Amino acid sequence: MFLRNAWYVAAIDHEVGRKPLRRIIMNEPIVMYRTEAGLPVALEDRCVHRHLPLSMGRLDGDILECLYHGLCYDTKGACVTVPGQQAVPPGARIKAYPMVERYHWVWIWMGDPALADPATITDFHWLDDPNWGAMTRYLHVKGNWQLVVDNLLDLTHLAFVHTTTIGNRALVNAKVKVDRTPNDVTVTRWTIDAPAAPTFVKAGGFTTNVDRWQIVQFTPPSFVRLDVGATPTGTGAPQGQRVGGITMRNLNAITPETEKTSHYFWGQAHDFDVRNAELTQKIFEQIQMAFHEDVAVFTAQQRNLDLIPDPPQIDINADTGVIQARRILDRLHTEEQAALHATAAE
Repeated sequence: MFLRNAWYVAAIDHEVGRKPLRRIIMNEPIVMYRTEAGLPVALEDRCVHRHLPLSMGRLDGDILECLYHGLCYDTKGACVTVPGQQAVPPGARIKAYPMVERYHWVWIWMGDPALADPATITDFHWLDDPNWGAMTRYLHVKGNWQLVVDNLLDLTHLAFVHTTTIGNRALVNAKVKVDRTPNDVTVTRWTIDAPAAPTFVKAGGFTTNVDRWQIVQFTPPSFVRLDVGATPTGTGAPQGQRVGGITMRNLNAITPETEKTSHYFWGQAHDFDVRNAELTQKIFEQIQMAFHEDVAVFTAQQRNLDLIPDPPQIDINADTGVIQARRILDRLHTEEQAALHATAAE
């Protein structure tokens, strides 16, 4: 199930340059590059002649030339030159995709271009806000994109998967609240008067028990933003007084590659000692270690799902946020398909 009329992250800004970059998104081959003016371009990665990926070709100014027989394409996907003949065959065109660069990410619209409104891009301002120290990275996941979203909405797994970094057993007893609006889900978790997780000790220097919060917001189709942190126990964090502790943002954008693989763009930001590059790197490395542990989980899940398609599944209390997010996605997918069928019938 893919929602096409939505913005997705296609690449980190530094990945897209003058060398054509191939990336598969929703089973569609995409080639990305920058114009001489620095603007990102995304085209179908296929020559209309014999289907060789255009990402194997070269740029001449803003024109992309196919390696095989030299057909040339402009930034809108139109074939403008065919070597050895004067006329370009009618219909010699490939798909072009709307692109926007924001928050150090390059965003792509996979659906109807007429509906591509940049104002609807999900807010990830922490990644380029000077008041936050931040880093972002890309991971390739051999697993369905919804496995990643599920993982982020149910943080009880931190107590078992991430015991050496961001988790400990105290998280099992967190107080959890789930709130849903028509188009987002927020899962709020509080762990009161408990030992700090190893990463929090390293980042915040905690020597006593802490009150820890994890506020997870899901926004369709596949964005999960976490407001996480801790303060010494009894200093008023549950009442909104985040004093003497640390606050961080964990930022996630998952883009489907195929039904069984995903592009995982994530970032980590903190609002304390933001000019300390060494601290930013240290925090990032700790979170990155945890993310690689998660990728191992997704990969193992997908291997089982490949062997046993649509197995029976038992839900537990911790799945409330996951269930609500999937209901939103199901509704949006149904609405999108209905609109497509109505347009086709006209």
